[in-house]
Amino acid sequence: MTNSKLFSDSKKVIPSGVNSPVRYFEPYPFFTKKSNGAYLWDVENKKYIDFCNGYGALLLGHRRKEIINAVSNQLSKGTLYCTPTEAETELSKLIIGNFPSIDKVRLVNTGGEATMTAIRLARGFTKKKKIIKFEGCYHGAHDSVLVKAGSGSAHNGISVSEGGLDEVSKNTLVVQYNNIEDFQKTINQNKDIAGVIVEPILANMGLILPEKNFLYDLRKITKENNIPLIFDEVVTGFRVSPGGAQEHFGIKSDITTMAKALSNGFTIAAVGGRKEIIDLLSPGGKVYQASTFAGNPISVSAAISSIKTINKLKNKLYSKLERFNLLFTTALDDMATDMHIAHQINFTASMFQIFFTNKPVINYETSKKADSKKFQKMFRTLLKKGIFIAPSQFEVVFLSDAHTENDLNKTLDAYDAALKSVKN
Repeated sequence: MTNSKLFSDSKKVIPSGVNSPVRYFEPYPFFTKKSNGAYLWDVENKKYIDFCNGYGALLLGHRRKEIINAVSNQLSKGTLYCTPTEAETELSKLIIGNFPSIDKVRLVNTGGEATMTAIRLARGFTKKKKIIKFEGCYHGAHDSVLVKAGSGSAHNGISVSEGGLDEVSKNTLVVQYNNIEDFQKTINQNKDIAGVIVEPILANMGLILPEKNFLYDLRKITKENNIPLIFDEVVTGFRVSPGGAQEHFGIKSDITTMAKALSNGFTIAAVGGRKEIIDLLSPGGKVYQASTFAGNPISVSAAISSIKTINKLKNKLYSKLERFNLLFTTALDDMATDMHIAHQINFTASMFQIFFTNKPVINYETSKKADSKKFQKMFRTLLKKGIFIAPSQFEVVFLSDAHTENDLNKTLDAYDAALKSVKN
């Protein structure tokens, strides 16, 4: 069986042939048959070094032994109970132990479900309607946050999807990331702000880092105005540090969402925060949220094992990934510079991205000005060389604990060829 034939078959029964739009790339995506450690193998038996890593979920690599063993043990006991389990309490305690801003936590299934719940909680807590989000931040595919980002000052959001309700989106104000003056002005002009949601580090517009004091000023202004601050740590939770970006920057949010690296590849997410906010969730409170699969024992067992493994290895894990990332991005920067290719490389912790532009990438506007056609040319060359990164300029390259120095050296060789293809 070939990738081409499987894609042709999939298009007959799956819209556009994929179950998530980010998985598509021209002329067709490869179809994976297995994975292990830092590697994927497609149906044609081609091996790839994986730097997409489940879009950041696989911090510990594919088929991590500790996690697979925990899940296998749970499989022998059952897959879904729809009753409380002791393991759910254990997992909640582990999350709270890693995130000092969280007093209580509710388990859900996906990052989008977590951010949807977080926004509903903020509105329920404040009895207000409007939400502020930032250009380039992605918080899932629900109407409150799936809005078009404008340029310059804040504006009422407009749905980017047909079928999305502008009546919902109009209550979302979009502000430029890293522009605290824009944010303060929006706060001053609107007295009906229920909450502010932000990716503390943007990982869905390429990689964009907060400028000095931006997050601190966000926290200060929201506190002064009694507005709940929501940190969307779906990507950064456990990946940037055991306590996410808020541990890294030393900032406590009022509500936190997390998913991805929480369970190293199993389907689970969480929303947590201050007790007086999280206790508003039903049945004890009047903010409704429910799910059949929330807290299912398979995903919970994976998350428990993932957090315990991270906590056990954290002194070596994060320093190793940061060292690898620095070595890699320094070498990549040198190669692009020697080839006289205009570029910017943003990196932190175990994440990086290269942009083909001569201007610093600090927000949505500057990210969109990067040459995405050059990125696509680089991507296709990398793929031919057996290196799989996310197929979009507006995603991130992720390192995992499974990557070795040999993997990085092979990947740098591939990037050398890919940059030469861009230059030509």
